[in-house]
Amino acid sequence: MIIYKKYKWFTSICYSTMTNNAVNSAITALQKGNFIIIHDADSRENECDFVIAAEFIKPEHVARMRTEGGGMICIAVSGEIAGMIEMPFFSDIRDFASEKFKVLEKMTDNDLKYDKKSAFSININFRGVFTGISDFDRALTIKKFADFASECSKDSKDAIFEFVKNFRTPGHVHLLISRGVENRAGHTELATEILKIAGLTPVAAICEILDGGTFKAKSKEKVFKYANKHNIPVVEGREILSNL
Repeated sequence: MIIYKKYKWFTSICYSTMTNNAVNSAITALQKGNFIIIHDADSRENECDFVIAAEFIKPEHVARMRTEGGGMICIAVSGEIAGMIEMPFFSDIRDFASEKFKVLEKMTDNDLKYDKKSAFSININFRGVFTGISDFDRALTIKKFADFASECSKDSKDAIFEFVKNFRTPGHVHLLISRGVENRAGHTELATEILKIAGLTPVAAICEILDGGTFKAKSKEKVFKYANKHNIPVVEGREILSNL
């Protein structure tokens, strides 16, 4: 399969030997604007997330993530795009603010049970929304951010100006910044990487799939059964990594 990379950090044609059917199915679904589900790893969070290319997001997608996923609806963004707007990790903001607000000094995230570092950045609203929490408002924020990311990838000169002109913080959609799969293999990194493979803007809307019966993350077995019923491709983190 030949995948054409349309963003400036991918200037060449990439020749990919996609032999994994799960990855192929996931790429096709993403390119059509449909959901996929990513399971990170049994040895990590062992969680499954809804993932959709943010450039295709609609209110009904947010509603489905909210009702059938139940986790936090976030925007996962590549490190390259985040770098263009000098977007900090939330941990950096916390460390800087702790000089003034002493309560933050001890509220570090160095005891995570699933990874060394979190991907969280700030939360945002598109300036054109009302409260920002409705399915319509969150879809608009996500879509506008994807549109912004696509444009700034072509011309980063005015990226910061355009970002602050169109978005405010605090808001109702969390930004997650990829640290690169060489540093971290969470849903943030996996989602943005598979979008790159698909030739799409590396900005995803993602949401954990929870279980209202066990009050925990829905098991991989239950998620796979749900995905099969609804014809949603499921891909393992290791399958994505093996295609990079």
